[in-house]
Amino acid sequence: MSTANRGVNIGPPRFKIAVHSIVWLAKSGSVLSSAMIASQVNSHATFMRRVMQALSNAGFVESKGGREGGYSLLKSADEITLGDIYSAVNAAAGELEFDVDCGGETGEQLDLELEKILYEAELRTIEYLRNYTIRDVMGRVDFCS
Repeated sequence: MSTANRGVNIGPPRFKIAVHSIVWLAKSGSVLSSAMIASQVNSHATFMRRVMQALSNAGFVESKGGREGGYSLLKSADEITLGDIYSAVNAAAGELEFDVDCGGETGEQLDLELEKILYEAELRTIEYLRNYTIRDVMGRVDFCS
């Protein structure tokens, strides 16, 4: 069975678009317009701009306005990990506080415990993703020029 057409969807859609965008910026080594990046990563330009804003807020990319504007990397592909990107684009990756209400219904308590477990899984996922840099990912891909 070929894996090329499986359509693997792991993590939030923002993560996939963010990784693709950073890879294309690293590969180009220059400023790319939002339209160029959107066409390369098969994303709607508006959604892609939101992702790029999160990456800019995290200090990975810089946005330049004007006719010759676009996005460029602020850090090298060796300095950006998949875990860093995941954290930048996924608001749920921040610290959460769980309010335990012993008077709550059993269903509410179950939901809270599931949220705690899923949160811990997400933290472990981020920790694992920090083992891989953008350079590592680029090394695994055969880019057709």
